[in-house]
Amino acid sequence: MEWSEYILVGFLFASLFFIGAALALYWAHRNGQLSELEEGAKSIFDEDEPMGEVSDQFPEKRRKGRRPDGDS
Repeated sequence: MEWSEYILVGFLFASLFFIGAALALYWAHRNGQLSELEEGAKSIFDEDEPMGEVSDQFPEKRRKGRRPDGDS
């Protein structure tokens, strides 16, 4: 196989991928999957974890030479 055939095969696969992605977006838009994106994002919150309130925090970085219990 020559290099031009590799380019042609790559172009063919890229074109098929692009057409598939465009068809998937068209299907999603036609079936209402893309409407009201904000409402879908809010659906993961409930009374235990209300929207806008921080309920998770990262642990603090440990300083060099200190144990987590506060002893040196």
